[in-house]
Amino acid sequence: MSTSNLDPALAAGNRCTLTGHEARHFGWRVEAGIGHVTLNRPERKNPLTFDSYAELRDLFGRLKHATDVHAVVLNGAGGNFCSGGDVHEIIGPLVQLAAPELLMFTRMTGDLVKNMRACPQPIVAAIDGVCAGAGAILAMSSDLRLGTARSKTAFLFNRVGLAGCDMGACTMLPRIIGQGRASELLYTGRNLGGEEAERWGFFNRLVEPEALAAEAAALAARLVAGPTFANGITKTMLHQEWNMGIDQAIEAEAQAQALCMLTGDFRRAYEAFVAKQTPVFQGN
Repeated sequence: MSTSNLDPALAAGNRCTLTGHEARHFGWRVEAGIGHVTLNRPERKNPLTFDSYAELRDLFGRLKHATDVHAVVLNGAGGNFCSGGDVHEIIGPLVQLAAPELLMFTRMTGDLVKNMRACPQPIVAAIDGVCAGAGAILAMSSDLRLGTARSKTAFLFNRVGLAGCDMGACTMLPRIIGQGRASELLYTGRNLGGEEAERWGFFNRLVEPEALAAEAAALAARLVAGPTFANGITKTMLHQEWNMGIDQAIEAEAQAQALCMLTGDFRRAYEAFVAKQTPVFQGN
């Protein structure tokens, strides 16, 4: 997004770049406007820890200010997506904590989901192998999901003595796959195979495991090539309209669309159409 007329002091507090940012507890790189997050503990099927939860929360929080990232790909290393919270580094310590510290933890995990939904960049989850517990939540919280036939997604909180209402699952999952199907997964914690996940609408589509990374990157690149400011508005409205009635939603969309009509990309699309050319969007 152009900042040529932006006061430097305002830009300093509200604009940043994440190219070159070094993540400590997962992989991070920026290429051609795409931020790649790779959960990279393959020997344990990429579980989350207290550290990685907090760092993911903070990174997704910073993304709303990033000028060099216009889409995100979230994946796991070694043929698995994410096995959830690490049994030894999270689950074990949790059973020793009192209520205030437990609430600190659950609010931290919830804030990760909030930040994923609040960042304007569409998030493409590339899901292979195990996608369980908090890993399934990360997939659910993404905007688009590519999977493989061999993937196994499980909201397994019930199987470890917890409620299925974790990190927004009871509100978000029914909106993706329907109330009845979400209820089944949250009450039983059973595995959802890849083909079933696609049939239920959890996955947008299935790809071969060896093509998953390239397909996810290609989908993200297509988003980056689009009107990224308008894409961010679309994501915002998709999220905010969950809490609106139809009249509120129509008015909110009227205001949002009028804002998009002020962008250079809207004019570029018109001028390209008149010239019988393909528009080259610039995100402003």
